[in-house]
Amino acid sequence: MRTPAKILSILTVFLTLPLWGGSGSGSQIYAQRIPEAIEYTEIYDFLEELTTDGVIASNAAVKPYTRDHIARLLAEAQSKDSLLNKRQKADLQFYMQDYALELDTLPTYYSYGHRHVTQWITKVSNLSLADPSLHILTKDKIFKMRVRPILGMDLSYNRKGLLMHRVYGAEIQMDIAKHLSIWGSIRDNSWSGQGVQGSKIHFGWTPEGRPSPALNDIPGVQYKEANYGGDFSDSRGGISLYAWWGSIGVQRERITWGDAQHSSNILSAHNPAVPMVTLQLTPCRWFQFDYFHAWLPSNVIDSTYWYSEQQTAGGTQREYRPANKFMAANMFTFMPIKYIQFSFGNSIVYAERNVQAAYFIPIAFYKSLDHLLTKGLGTENQNSQAFATITIRPTDHLRLYGSFFLDEFKFARLKKSNPEKNPVSYLVGFNWSGWPVKGLALRGEFMRSYIATYEHSIKVLDYTSNSYQMGHYMGSNSQSIWVQLSYRPTRSLRLTLDYTNDTKYTAYDYIRGDIRTIISQKPFDQVIWRNDEVKFRALYEVFNNCYAHVDVCYNHARAGEQTDLNLYSPAYLQGKNVTFSCGLSFGF
Repeated sequence: MRTPAKILSILTVFLTLPLWGGSGSGSQIYAQRIPEAIEYTEIYDFLEELTTDGVIASNAAVKPYTRDHIARLLAEAQSKDSLLNKRQKADLQFYMQDYALELDTLPTYYSYGHRHVTQWITKVSNLSLADPSLHILTKDKIFKMRVRPILGMDLSYNRKGLLMHRVYGAEIQMDIAKHLSIWGSIRDNSWSGQGVQGSKIHFGWTPEGRPSPALNDIPGVQYKEANYGGDFSDSRGGISLYAWWGSIGVQRERITWGDAQHSSNILSAHNPAVPMVTLQLTPCRWFQFDYFHAWLPSNVIDSTYWYSEQQTAGGTQREYRPANKFMAANMFTFMPIKYIQFSFGNSIVYAERNVQAAYFIPIAFYKSLDHLLTKGLGTENQNSQAFATITIRPTDHLRLYGSFFLDEFKFARLKKSNPEKNPVSYLVGFNWSGWPVKGLALRGEFMRSYIATYEHSIKVLDYTSNSYQMGHYMGSNSQSIWVQLSYRPTRSLRLTLDYTNDTKYTAYDYIRGDIRTIISQKPFDQVIWRNDEVKFRALYEVFNNCYAHVDVCYNHARAGEQTDLNLYSPAYLQGKNVTFSCGLSFGF
């Protein structure tokens, strides 16, 4: 049995490894291994622009980035400021204020190009009150803390009526001794408007009146009971132990895997955030390894697992619990040269009474482990997947990428004589940025998912969490086209014009005994639902993490003759609509 002293010794060895080795990329060790939420789109869009222009090299296949990684990329861009135009330099200076703590400094507040410093110096620490957030940095730089309020409101109006979305909460981030990060946030959300169903824009509705995730790219939520509209809260956070070469942690965050700008077909963050154990290794600039083991809400009742609840003085009632559902996944990313990046990995969704120790092995082929654990009993396998993504930058200002998701694959199905089609999904995209007009970007994506992709004959093993697709939000037998024209005329102002065409084809139930017949059907044949959307947005980041936006959106959602439109579209967005939106938020 290990004594507390021995355990402490092991932790000490882990924490002092950076002193023995060095980071492989310079002597500076960046702190705060805290993920930057992917909802903070402006910093990710700015890094995407710098990557496409060839200023920096970033790993677009795995997000969120950590705050220290973003600080490192911004510092790299600052060292190459001769490659930046005037607006990019202003944006760089603006964003570096938000990541000042990660660079061992305090932020100073910028307003209309003039510097206003609001700092108070104490005997033990420096404090800065800016952007309305509190920053604390001790003089020995051992402790760092950021506290930020969250407050926002959005208004949307179309012919169906007015919807109001409000959010409030707070966020705290701490870094201790440059090896331990702790963070947490709470956001209380409420939708209200004309009609309970209409205000829940995340949901369509089944004929039985049950909610069903809508086919749109709005991040999913789990609503609480509210008779005035939709009410939900979002609590995230985690703890991470790290060194220069990697980190281990426990966290609840949204993640996305697979290079994409609209929606990934590998892990899209469409589902609500889930708790997970994470491991990330970054031993050198050209290699990164990511792993997680997650606990997924199944939304499937386990009829053998129940409590006895006393409902009346003389009687009890069974209260059934959801079935357990877990996921393990890994991703290897290689960047052999600045212009090429490729990633590959695999995952498994499994449903057992308890977690399976085999799936805590980070570097493993999980389908092989699944066969070892199930084939001897002649039972059904768990649900395993494989995936890959590649990014190429053949010239400055142009980035090409593609992602591939293999739910099940057999080479025999590639023959023209074989009517069966593999349940796979592929996505290709491009980003043309900064030429011939600086600040102008043209982006596009095309995605197709074949019949039975993301699905399983055992409902609890579907590639879903909280009933939301973890892959592309369109699900199986679907197609999505997205094009965006974006322009940044000045610091922190972005104007975008998007066109999206989403098409759902015949939906098939995954029936194990008939699966070969099902995947032999012609994919992308009969349209059962389609939505066209054209959206203009003007977004200005007033100061760090404070957004003001105005949107005008036209959409046309319609269903086939034999399809209930309520199943795929929220009432508020059914048919032809012109929706006007505006909002202001602190935080995202």
